Amino acid sequence: MSETQAIRVLVVDDEPIMAEAHAFYVHRLAGFELAGVTHDGQNTLRFVNEASAAGHPVDVLLLDMNLPDLHGLDVARRLRSSGQPVDIIAITAVRDLEVVRRAISVGIVQYLIKPFSYAAFAEKLENYRQFREQLDTGTAPSQQQVDQALATLRAPVAGGLPKGLSSGTLHVVVEFLKSTKQPISAQQLTEATGISRVTARRYLEYLADQGSVRRAPRYGSPGRPENEYSWN
Repeated sequence: MSETQAIRVLVVDDEPIMAEAHAFYVHRLAGFELAGVTHDGQNTLRFVNEASAAGHPVDVLLLDMNLPDLHGLDVARRLRSSGQPVDIIAITAVRDLEVVRRAISVGIVQYLIKPFSYAAFAEKLENYRQFREQLDTGTAPSQQQVDQALATLRAPVAGGLPKGLSSGTLHVVVEFLKSTKQPISAQQLTEATGISRVTARRYLEYLADQGSVRRAPRYGSPGRPENEYSWN
């Protein structure tokens, strides 16, 4: 996968409000694009097949297990039997251990239990993005590379964060900083991401303390002095 090629996501959920929320979450994530939204199994299978035939394949499904016509596991099986290489992340309220086991057996790469926060959603998707990048090197991966990629799917994105900081929000902040050519203030980060100014400053100061961003005083603006931050 090239650096500029976004991961195409199909949201599958029979509840329109829930599907819309998940689609909105996808729009907020750098490196991902929404391929579409479907509400049942048959339309999901049709969408994936038609997208593949048109040369714009879906990379990953965010798949609800309880659909009105097919169980999510049946959708996964049919995709596998048809040779579609799409990855699947189960997003569901189902907590039955047997369903989880069967999900693993049909190749579902992650399992996210409803209800969940945007931070938890962002963390799962970031894990998945890193998983793809670690294996998409253009050469045959070593055993160590395979092991590291699989571990990425299960592990938190950033370990040892201070209390009150989440890896999902940290990813959002980092991706925004990387995409911004000019230094930004905490207020600008607030306006771009919707997090509070206090929270924005905490993440920016954390990244500055870690050496990931440059911190410098911003001159020329009236009122209380503030810092500006840019990605190293």
